[in-house]
Amino acid sequence: MDISDSEYQVMEAIWQGHPCTATDIVSRLNESEQWHEKTVKTLIGRLVKKEALSFEKQGRQYVYSTTLQKSDYQIEKSQSFLSKMFDGKISPLVAAFANKDALDAKDISELKDIINNWEQDHD
Repeated sequence: MDISDSEYQVMEAIWQGHPCTATDIVSRLNESEQWHEKTVKTLIGRLVKKEALSFEKQGRQYVYSTTLQKSDYQIEKSQSFLSKMFDGKISPLVAAFANKDALDAKDISELKDIINNWEQDHD
């Protein structure tokens, strides 16, 4: 599913807690920068058309829920990025960050833990 940067920000606001109303979404978005309600409603409409959101009418309000889980979207976009930029391989990505000194001690420790856990699960 292709989601624009602005649509992704709306999704982030909804992933904070749903179901929620458009007013809730605008309020969450406005915590970090100013958003116009009409813009947010347009983006919500696009996300409904893309089936990333569902809605239910409750009285005079629409209540929105995600049909797209954040973790699923992250995996989809990560795989697409890896495929496009690194021939589907993770090691060149990590190497690129390591070669630019973009990894700190915590990153290295977490990567080692991930690898150790993976090896234990796949022995």
